[in-house]
Amino acid sequence: MRRLIARVVTAVLAALAVLTTGTPAHPAEPTSPAVTFTNPIAEQRADPHIYKHTDGYYYFTATVPAYDRIVMRRATTLQGLSTAAETTIWTKRASGEMGAHIWAPEIHFIDGKWYVYFAAGASNDIWKIRPYVLETSAANPLTGTWTEKGRIALPLDTFSLDATTFVHNGTRYLSWAQNDPAVGSGTNIYLARMSNPWTITGTPVRISTPTHAWETVGHRVNEGPAVIQRNGKVFMTFSASATDSNYCLGLLTASASADLMNPASWAKNGQPVFKSNDATGQYGPGHNSFTVSEDGRSDILVYHDRNYRDISGDPLNDPNRRTRYQKLYWNADGTPNFGIPVADGITPVRFSSYNFPDRFIRHWEFRAKLEPNVTNLADSQFRVVPGLAGSGTVSLESANYPGHYLRHKNFEVWVEKNDGSTTFRNDASFHQRAGLVDSADGVSFESYNFPGRYLRHYDYLLHVQPADTTTARADATFYAE
Repeated sequence: MRRLIARVVTAVLAALAVLTTGTPAHPAEPTSPAVTFTNPIAEQRADPHIYKHTDGYYYFTATVPAYDRIVMRRATTLQGLSTAAETTIWTKRASGEMGAHIWAPEIHFIDGKWYVYFAAGASNDIWKIRPYVLETSAANPLTGTWTEKGRIALPLDTFSLDATTFVHNGTRYLSWAQNDPAVGSGTNIYLARMSNPWTITGTPVRISTPTHAWETVGHRVNEGPAVIQRNGKVFMTFSASATDSNYCLGLLTASASADLMNPASWAKNGQPVFKSNDATGQYGPGHNSFTVSEDGRSDILVYHDRNYRDISGDPLNDPNRRTRYQKLYWNADGTPNFGIPVADGITPVRFSSYNFPDRFIRHWEFRAKLEPNVTNLADSQFRVVPGLAGSGTVSLESANYPGHYLRHKNFEVWVEKNDGSTTFRNDASFHQRAGLVDSADGVSFESYNFPGRYLRHYDYLLHVQPADTTTARADATFYAE
């Protein structure tokens, strides 16, 4: 009954709008429209970090397999970083400190200057890993002269790495990973206030220790903290377990009004939020950073992984971690939804309903339907790929079931595996049209083999039906998000 009432209300509002304005009712467009990328972005680049600056450029740095230098590239678009020229901005010292294992550089712009945070060993003790800082006042950090500000002094002189910095409520913080022999083997996540970009002040606090099974495979690891602040919360991702296919992302959360220096302010998710996926062929996703799309309306997850599970020897000697992007989504409760590491190639999008903006196309037991609050994100993500039938068509491939597509069968829409038949190719192909009731921003999908019939929802189930009424046209209009 509630569905019927909703449909009646929608139809009445649409009819009134047409009568008074000549156009259908226009619900709010998405605040975060679709962004797509082609992965991977950079081969043999691990621990990626991207900074979007006010000069219109994205600055990208990452670990190189030789562990001997810091590289950087810039571009005005995120995808453009994949082909941008790369510059070596600093090379390891020939001897002493900063002479080995140059790891996990991050680029930040603070108080008018550029800073690079990185970890390094010593030439005579390559596992004496500590955090260091470089500085330049050049407008373009790729061409600047870098000054070594030296090691970040920490109370414990032990294995420590992956320093990152962020500002919250006017205070700058440093977070990093470090071993404390009193706690046990492996690394924990620490937090401290900063008095300047290379100096901490006060006593650091330990906010996370690897205790769950998924944090302790191969090694006891919490490392690579990265912060994103949204919806009244401070979210800190971190990487866990050995750097093979067991590597994954965990999540810490604190209230924006809490004392971040109180370990009790931080809650850890009981399960990883991002992990290997056999279906998409992505393994060991981790050591991420966050950035935003060119228009600032979408949050972007930047991370590395491999496209194979099995590694011969020490994973640290395997050079093939690749930098990748995908859009970060947000659940209705304000928490981040990372989904799964998607397949190589074009990244997927979600499709929200024009007339039910909180509902998305998703599959449930392979039936395509419209639902709100799809926390199993990949059920509602589809790659728009060249149509299986050709002829300028598109097909919608499931993100979590690669090789499966939205197809109509008896005019009902299902997600099914491509069986290679002509019938399947035709049923799974559509002509992508401008939205039937919002041609500027919306999108509609007309059946390839039944012209005049469109992908539409009815009673929240997807069908291929004629779009011959105002309600039907609204039901057949979607927004890519």
